[in-house]
Amino acid sequence: MTNSDTDATTATAALSPVLAEHLRAVNAFDLDAIVATFAEDALVNDARREFWGIEAIRAWVAKEMVGDKVTLDVTEVLNHNDQTLVRARYDGEYDKTNLPGELIMTNYFTVRDGKIVSLFVIRNQNA
Repeated sequence: MTNSDTDATTATAALSPVLAEHLRAVNAFDLDAIVATFAEDALVNDARREFWGIEAIRAWVAKEMVGDKVTLDVTEVLNHNDQTLVRARYDGEYDKTNLPGELIMTNYFTVRDGKIVSLFVIRNQNA
């Protein structure tokens, strides 16, 4: 096992069950399982676009996650107040024009009652 494998395993171990299931389902391209991790009235913000409610989230997941075969390789997990920050290396069949060779994005999750109630996906820049 490489050092990065160890780090990812350690980071993944810190996830709540619903977030671990969410990441597993994303990497398996399992539309129904991904959507099942969200609350009915959840909010997703991806690339400065808001998707409110389970039907809008389902359409986003179908097109932009499952459709583009997006995978997430977790590099770090941080807990901050009521949020879990999951940094991950993104890959897939999406348009990579003007993106760095290694795309790391931070997923800001808020979980309540075992469901994701908000997810903000942000490509941060160094401060």
